[in-house]
Amino acid sequence: MPVHRSGTTRRRRRLTVTGTLLAAFSLLFAVPSSAADLPARGTAHMGMGVPAHDGVHGTPTPGGATQTEGVDVSSHQGNVAWTTLWNSGVKWAYVKATEGTYYKNPYFAQQYTGSYGVGMIRGAYHFATPDTTSGATQANYFVDNGGGWSRDGRTLPGALDIEWNPYGAACYGKTQSAMVTWIRDFLNTYKARTGRDAVIYTATSWWKQCTGNYGGFAQYNPLWIARYASTVGELPAGWGYYTMWQYTSTGPTVGDHNRFNGALDRVQALAYG
Repeated sequence: MPVHRSGTTRRRRRLTVTGTLLAAFSLLFAVPSSAADLPARGTAHMGMGVPAHDGVHGTPTPGGATQTEGVDVSSHQGNVAWTTLWNSGVKWAYVKATEGTYYKNPYFAQQYTGSYGVGMIRGAYHFATPDTTSGATQANYFVDNGGGWSRDGRTLPGALDIEWNPYGAACYGKTQSAMVTWIRDFLNTYKARTGRDAVIYTATSWWKQCTGNYGGFAQYNPLWIARYASTVGELPAGWGYYTMWQYTSTGPTVGDHNRFNGALDRVQALAYG
């Protein structure tokens, strides 16, 4: 007796055949995977993920409070013309020293000593990769490779750059509680090594997503907020004010541009500790 297949059955068979052909076609003419498009390890820098989440560029709205202009730089800027920056009104700078435990900025010496040489107050920062090694391990690597501190009045405490993962999942595959633990591990180790509380550089949207908006670091760790807009907007939990604000990556001169929340003597006070 012949089998009479329903129209639904025939359609399912056609869809299965079509899907198989499409799969075969995709193997023959595959486009590069997303992994192939990821940046190379070591190329991350402050604010790398900000444009996609917290604005494209910013021009701070003029206000009554005095603020002091600064920049942050990495190997992307190469040898920096520090005299030009100084003459444009930039008085402080942060320089990327390390990333994870596998990268040291090859331009660090020129950038770190060069900014100091023209009169700037300067510090170093570490780009965190919580999925590669522990917070303590990365803090030690940072201190051992340029992230230390001295009480000369011209050296700012080290900064932990903790933000979107340019190499994979935004929160580096960690739960919110595990991320808080990793950050605490880094901060405690940095303070044990240098005697200073590190600055935390982050963005509110990342902080909420990846730490659950944890507010426990605000008492001791100065906040450097990233937001490319005319105002800083909402701050992460616990912080009633920001110490520094990265407001654009498209400033009139090299590097990302920042405002210190105070006059130059307040920058000096943070340096002295």
